[in-house]
Amino acid sequence: MLPRRRHDLVQSFYMERLPYIDEHAITLDANRADTWSALLRVMCRDPHDATTVPVGFVLDEARAPARFALKGRHWFAIYRWVFELDELDGAARTRLRAATWAAFPGIHGKAYRALVIGTGAHRVAVRWTLKRVAARVHSRNTPVP
Repeated sequence: MLPRRRHDLVQSFYMERLPYIDEHAITLDANRADTWSALLRVMCRDPHDATTVPVGFVLDEARAPARFALKGRHWFAIYRWVFELDELDGAARTRLRAATWAAFPGIHGKAYRALVIGTGAHRVAVRWTLKRVAARVHSRNTPVP
């Protein structure tokens, strides 16, 4: 079955293989299970339901405690945001990586890419998200006096 609109055709093409944008990472002094829990508390409206992701995204994959992937699209972009949790130091620490793939079709997409990627706004948002996850991990692991 062929897509009904040109935008659907572009979307179906790009969702197969989106261009790589970037990857950011942070190392946390927590195991993967605690990091996974913190990631869900930051990224989901209901941490017990991984499908309650931010507006503009849908859940693409949730494989605890290793991979959490979101995808989305609108008129100016088609995108995928993937978080991967790598075990370090015999499970005592976790490397949380956030990778982004996106396509920006057409002239409006080109302008949108310049606005989001070119200004550094995307980089700031991803790093802020990683810092929020780190804060959630540390707040949960801090003993209450």
